[in-house]
Amino acid sequence: MLTIVIIAVIVIAAVVLFVVGRGRIRAGGGRGLKHRFGPEYDRAVADHDGDTKAAEQELGERVEQHGSLDERPLSPEARAQYRAQWADVQERFVESPQKAVTEADALLAGLARDRGFPDGEQFEEQFAALSVHHPAHVHGYRSMHTAARGQSGTEEMREAMVEARSLFEALVAEQPADPDQGSSQTPQSRDGNGNGHAPWALNRPHVKGNNT
Repeated sequence: MLTIVIIAVIVIAAVVLFVVGRGRIRAGGGRGLKHRFGPEYDRAVADHDGDTKAAEQELGERVEQHGSLDERPLSPEARAQYRAQWADVQERFVESPQKAVTEADALLAGLARDRGFPDGEQFEEQFAALSVHHPAHVHGYRSMHTAARGQSGTEEMREAMVEARSLFEALVAEQPADPDQGSSQTPQSRDGNGNGHAPWALNRPHVKGNNT
């Protein structure tokens, strides 16, 4: 009889801990989620037509599924290679915007995969995981992925490339601490080799082949 009581207590305690754990993710009526996700929280609410509860459920599920993910560091060689590839893609943008954006999208997906995120073949899953760990930088990746599908004009593609740069910098940064992180330069102000400017093609308000 005592054994049954002990087992029952253990089961009840486990259930309570599970419920409390889920409650903490949504603690404060979503204040915790809003603080964690920032602009991505507002985007989720908009995607659910203003249904805050549905948006918080989705974001809470993202945290439960991907919150424990450990990002893998890059080797210095891999980091240098990614920077060189990104710089090359940016330089080619002026001649072939659509091709450059498509290549940049694939490059960013591969970089995220190498850092330990889900494979880029499943964009939504990879994006969800990235939004948990880099919420301030994912908007540009979403825009660039849309542009890579051929659904944007040249100016929109340029803006998407510039915005996606912040996620690229966050993922390619030296781990665990990048000495450049304390710099006053913004990701958009640095070129693919870490220098203090972005390629002129991406800084121009209009580029060859502008449409829409």
